[in-house]
Amino acid sequence: MSGRTVTRAQLSEAVYQEVGLSRNESADLVESILDEVAGHLIGGETVKVSSFGSFYVREKGQRVGRNPKTGEEVPILPRRVLVFRPSHVLKDRINQTLSKPVVK
Repeated sequence: MSGRTVTRAQLSEAVYQEVGLSRNESADLVESILDEVAGHLIGGETVKVSSFGSFYVREKGQRVGRNPKTGEEVPILPRRVLVFRPSHVLKDRINQTLSKPVVK
């Protein structure tokens, strides 16, 4: 793993380079897309991006956990967690890089 992280600014710059919108318009477009995805997920909907994957929210029930230091039982409250399931197309693209030498 390379340890690199892609930021909103880098996504906006990529849109600027590829699409040709102004930098401000590109940043607004990226923000708008992320806000739209987040809004649907908050509403409990699944977000599917063709050839990329699906984002969905899963409900986790209450359970009993343990404090690893003391061994004491601690209740873990119910919560919602975000799950991403990559598409087979994305999985195949990622695994194709394993067969090719990495150039640094």
